[in-house]
Amino acid sequence: MTEKENIMGTQKMSRLILSTGIPLMLSLFINSLYNFVDSMFISRVSEDALTALSLAAPVQMLVSALGLGNAVGLNAVISRALGRKKPDEVRRAADAAIFIALCSWGIIVILCLLFVRPYFEWQSGGNEVIAEYGVRYLTVCMLFSFGQMGQWVFDRFVIASGRSSLFLFTLSAASITNLILDPVFIFGWFGLPRMETLGAAAATVIGQSAGMIAGIFINRRWNREIPFGLTFRPDGESVKMILKVGIPSTLVQVLTSFVGILMNSILLAFSTTAVAVYGVCTRISAVSTVGVHGINNGLIPVIAYNYGAGNKQRISDAVKWAMIYGALLYLVFFAALELFPAAVLQIFDASDYMLEIGIPALRIFALVWFIGIPGLVMAAALQGLSMGFGSMMITMTRQAILPLLFAVLLRTAGNLNLIWAAFVIAEAVGIPLALTLWKNGFQKALTQEERQAAQANVYG
Repeated sequence: MTEKENIMGTQKMSRLILSTGIPLMLSLFINSLYNFVDSMFISRVSEDALTALSLAAPVQMLVSALGLGNAVGLNAVISRALGRKKPDEVRRAADAAIFIALCSWGIIVILCLLFVRPYFEWQSGGNEVIAEYGVRYLTVCMLFSFGQMGQWVFDRFVIASGRSSLFLFTLSAASITNLILDPVFIFGWFGLPRMETLGAAAATVIGQSAGMIAGIFINRRWNREIPFGLTFRPDGESVKMILKVGIPSTLVQVLTSFVGILMNSILLAFSTTAVAVYGVCTRISAVSTVGVHGINNGLIPVIAYNYGAGNKQRISDAVKWAMIYGALLYLVFFAALELFPAAVLQIFDASDYMLEIGIPALRIFALVWFIGIPGLVMAAALQGLSMGFGSMMITMTRQAILPLLFAVLLRTAGNLNLIWAAFVIAEAVGIPLALTLWKNGFQKALTQEERQAAQANVYG
């Protein structure tokens, strides 16, 4: 075993969760600036352009779903193989993940060519300006999404091996490139044409490609534990294992994407500004919850490694400390969003009407994100145990089924704040379910692992 693998299995858990999580928090914070900065600059173009990006967000989530499923699956499979000290299994899984990423890009291109324009004609409510802004932005993001798919893979290679600090460099390359190019392309600096939403999309895909290239270099140079190559005949069992863990996460993200589309339809009945507010809150969520998401990304390989090593106490400790750190790291953002919502919304050049409906919305969503921390942690923990279905049930319930159900029921009252409150109710109802699924999954996983260990001793 390497030194880093020893740390994954032996370091004090309160320290290990932070040491794996903090680099990921920084990386996720930088990564979250993609859409945040896009929206910030685009809001200076017009509110119609900002609304177009809000309408594009659910489809971008759908695109990310394919990369996310692959990333979650390879993360758990490779970390578990490292814990069991099986290098051949690691190589086969890495090659399979690259193949899946290429297939995912092909699917995205087909979806783009078939559905982007009809989607915006439907969702824009007949506003041709919004539709055109959205078509330009989303077409470029989808056709050139190979960088995003590749970045998901190479980022997760370093996470799975416990080298979370290297993750910072790949995302930094991507996000810094995007940050520099965004205003240049959007507003037409240095003699370039003013491209508005098309420029935002170009900056995004160039940044993602830069992140992918950085990921390839970093893994080749500093992460030799995970060898990889390009093959069009991957190991079938590795593909199966990655998909087994990852498909539930993909399905959840896909369903959440459709919920976002339907939620936008509900909000359009109030105003296009309500759609813009919802999109802005989504962007703010990505920044303000980086703490808990960073902890969760670090939690998955820690649990997977100790699951492979058969150490049940360390798994329990990991979940406990992830809960504690997740809550503590969010408290600063929670206070800022509750106390200064108007200042936050002004970052997006909010109009008076946008402030009127956005201030209560942001305060309500700040509470939603706090209540959602237990569900987020337990869903990530189940992914570490390769129990994708249980993780899917937690996330699908709290992020998709319940919010939409309560929003549909409450919209008849004609009060926009009740639509936002639907998310609070959904998170509160989802906590008991998450706790039950985690307890049952934990016991089941340990029973299976102990039985396999006993058989290995008998036949070994």
